[in-house]
Amino acid sequence: MKIKTGIGQDSHAFEHENNKPLILGGVEFIHAKGLKGNSDADVVLHSITNAISSITGKNILGTKADELCQQNITNSAEYLKLALQELKGWTINHIAISIECLSPKISPKIAKMKANIANLIGIKVEDVGITATTGEGLTDFGKGRGIQVLSIISVSKP
Repeated sequence: MKIKTGIGQDSHAFEHENNKPLILGGVEFIHAKGLKGNSDADVVLHSITNAISSITGKNILGTKADELCQQNITNSAEYLKLALQELKGWTINHIAISIECLSPKISPKIAKMKANIANLIGIKVEDVGITATTGEGLTDFGKGRGIQVLSIISVSKP
């Protein structure tokens, strides 16, 4: 059996104006501001997409995602679906996600995020791990200026 591990990162600053919802892991959070970006700026799904791209070598975020944005396809789940198509025979075993932000509070919606991510990817909820931290306010994310997400994904192939 072959095993690979991928890592992905994404970060976005908060909008200066409240003109879009805050979406994390495909789940809407009640928050004063959404994240800046051409898409829905879902940093969780972007981070997972980047982790898959680190395994496949096929970058989705950037040119492909920009093309979709120009077609008014701004749901980050669509970018994740493109990344998943590139796995070609690799099975996702586990995803670990670490979210750094001052607000919103992530813990109340972890179960809903895990369920949504598991459903999108086609794995069991228990194979999605999510942690959250403020980083003790040492970075702009911990100071409330945006959100950063790191994801690690493990895959296997017979």
